[in-house]
Amino acid sequence: MGKKKEKSKKTKSECLGDAPSDNGVAETSSGSRTLTRKEYEAELARLHVELVQLQEWVRQEKKKICVVFEGRDGAGKGGVIKALTERVSPRTFRVVALPAPTEREKSQMHLQRYVPHFPAASEIVIFDRSWYNRAGVERVMGFCTEQAVEGFFLGVPLVEEAMVDSGIMLLKYWLEVSPEEQTRRLEDRITDGRKLWKLSEMDLKSYARWDDYTRARDEMFEKTHKPWAPWHVAISDDKRRARLNILSHLLNSIPYEKTSPRKIELPKRKIDEALGIDIAPMLIPEPF
Repeated sequence: MGKKKEKSKKTKSECLGDAPSDNGVAETSSGSRTLTRKEYEAELARLHVELVQLQEWVRQEKKKICVVFEGRDGAGKGGVIKALTERVSPRTFRVVALPAPTEREKSQMHLQRYVPHFPAASEIVIFDRSWYNRAGVERVMGFCTEQAVEGFFLGVPLVEEAMVDSGIMLLKYWLEVSPEEQTRRLEDRITDGRKLWKLSEMDLKSYARWDDYTRARDEMFEKTHKPWAPWHVAISDDKRRARLNILSHLLNSIPYEKTSPRKIELPKRKIDEALGIDIAPMLIPEPF
């Protein structure tokens, strides 16, 4: 079973990743040392083993798990999801990142396009943004009416309660990034050709609406933080710590049991060297 771990609570400043100190060791704004890459990768590898064990339990016991990730632009949702899924099967861990709704979808009930993606037996579905778009970007940017938002707040707790009653384990995470760190990350996207695709016109418009998003977030918490579907907030200015903290919390929140490892032996085989066509003409260039 996933073991609960007692950890001292960290203040927001203790999780902030600042510049390296003079001795080359990065420190947080509180003066505590951040994780080195070696420390981070070692702990991540341990959590990956546990995630594989969770995966096998979900498959064998036919469990249904739904994980929602929300947060401002640049909060680190994509990095957390990558850390969560990079060592498990995409047939069990399924990521859902829906594009903007079509005209037909806009005419539907708001949650309608999300429901077909809810997990069935032996599945873990991860929403990279979710139905909570209505409480965030749609509300702040004026894509829906206040009446629609109020209807959303009335209906969503009922839908999530129905999800839980149907056997779905629902985990909702909000990644909290500071305005300074968000600015740094968005500026990095502008100058890094590998990340430019992450920066949309909507991101730029949303950037100027920090306080509006704060008010929208707070009301979302007030209206949808329920005993059967609580929100879990992770400080994400230090990406490495945020990823490890979320993966650890997720594992500790699910009462999975470690399955007995299968005994695997490669079968004997015979290879006939005379078989096979000449593949030399089909080989790609090897500049590396």
